[in-house]
Amino acid sequence: MPMRKFAWVADAASALPGVRCEAPAPLDPSDLLRAHTPDYVEAIRTGEPRALAESQKFPWSAALFPSVLRTNGGVLAAGDRALGTGIAACVASGFHHACADHGEGFCTFNGLVVAGEVLRSKGRLHRLAVLDLDLHYGNGTASLAASRPWLFAVSVYGNDYADNTAWRDVGVRRHQDGANHVSVALPNGSGRAELFDALDSLLPRIHDFRPDLLLYQAGADPFREDPYSPLMLDIEDLLARDQAVFGFARDHGIPVAWVLAGGYTKDLARVVAVHLNTFRAALAVYGS
Repeated sequence: MPMRKFAWVADAASALPGVRCEAPAPLDPSDLLRAHTPDYVEAIRTGEPRALAESQKFPWSAALFPSVLRTNGGVLAAGDRALGTGIAACVASGFHHACADHGEGFCTFNGLVVAGEVLRSKGRLHRLAVLDLDLHYGNGTASLAASRPWLFAVSVYGNDYADNTAWRDVGVRRHQDGANHVSVALPNGSGRAELFDALDSLLPRIHDFRPDLLLYQAGADPFREDPYSPLMLDIEDLLARDQAVFGFARDHGIPVAWVLAGGYTKDLARVVAVHLNTFRAALAVYGS
């Protein structure tokens, strides 16, 4: 994933009427310990032991730690802003593969769970729901949810993810749900009908959980042109997906903050178009 994607999205989104882009404060490093082990946090800070510092599958550098403090700070800022205004976004990933004691799948620290922990510690929320519509299953979020009854993780995915490996065919491998992490696996070739059937089955469960905040992982990689996607979802289908999520949150009075996720299509402009449509969907549902 080219890192310039995020700057392109931020610049283009800022030009949309009703969108204001701000720089977030970096996360307090101590807040990482709310979701991650001291040994893992220290490995990312120092680079040692190197195997742990690179467990997320890319080379460690001294720039990594300040970078992830800023991106995780963005997720926290978006969640906090949404609790006040109803809706906000972070132009970075939620890093849903990161586990408590190591990284996976290019995800260092799990910004979704860290943000929930910090907001909960400040009394800003009591219950958090995460809706993950990335192509890949958010295994890190699920593992962290298992010990957090105040967190409800919901996922619709086309690739399972386990042991730092993506599994393209959910007919071969799919995630096993738990009490507070539930999912629907989309078989290869699934399109809009199958996606919306999954949402129709899972969104009511979020409502029943009565969350104070919904964090939405708005993946661009379910797109049919993505090299990792076995699904048949076009740009219009993903726009309709986003409209359905925002409509659900608005109709039930649930503040929602979303993050960008995935998107590996060779034509980067196509990935940016999917992400910008998430902003357009939010503006259409909530008004500018």
